[in-house]
Amino acid sequence: MTELPVVDTSSPPAEATLAARSHPDLILGEHGLCPGCGEPVALRLLLEVLQDLDVVSRAIGVVGHGCYGSFVQIMDVDVLQCLHGRAPSCATGIKRVRPGSVVFTLQGDGDMVNEGLQEVLHTAARGENVTCVLLNNGVFGDTGGQQTATTVLGQRTKTSLQGRDASTHGYPIAIADLVAALSGVAYVARGAVSTPAAVMHTKKLLRSAFEHQLAGEGFSLVEILTMCPTGWFVPAGDGPGYLEQSMEAEYPLGELALRSRS
Repeated sequence: MTELPVVDTSSPPAEATLAARSHPDLILGEHGLCPGCGEPVALRLLLEVLQDLDVVSRAIGVVGHGCYGSFVQIMDVDVLQCLHGRAPSCATGIKRVRPGSVVFTLQGDGDMVNEGLQEVLHTAARGENVTCVLLNNGVFGDTGGQQTATTVLGQRTKTSLQGRDASTHGYPIAIADLVAALSGVAYVARGAVSTPAAVMHTKKLLRSAFEHQLAGEGFSLVEILTMCPTGWFVPAGDGPGYLEQSMEAEYPLGELALRSRS
């Protein structure tokens, strides 16, 4: 019989050591998403902002269901996973019970705009002091690449093989623009991860959103356009260019609503 190796339990596992550092790397492992996916880049930016603002110890994330759902296994941040689309409502409850925490949602376009449109709109209209982060790639990536409410006209998906057509499928919903028009909203912006310059700009937008939450000014939303070459039927290397030509043309980047901080 093969003798089992002796395990040294005198020192904590690598994860515990990592979490104990004053400024840890908040990504504990490798993601399992497709080559060329833009969501891991967005995750890195989000976690870097939490570190830069020194709020990791009191940050609580809320996620629904989607490709980004795999991040709960590699994020060294407290995370609650909820029903599809319900993250803003769960975030509301967390923030009201623990007002000193820094609460954010991490959602895809299918999750936020299809399954949970009413959740994010009502959360914004109430002026809840939470930050919602939307990873928008225009497809239901986790379930096979079907069309979502944000799929742009002409975009091919598994359920719009000839491209989204307005007469058949209607027009895409620009969620950030809808939210920006509501009272109680402190900050709304749209960024992308298609180029190095866009990545750096998106990080600034995320930081601004969390700064508004820390100032207690109300609801904030950052929409991040991300690549999904698998769902778009394009090679991984062509993802950034496709994003710029299609989604960025429909959804202009920049700040949409900004409440001045006193």
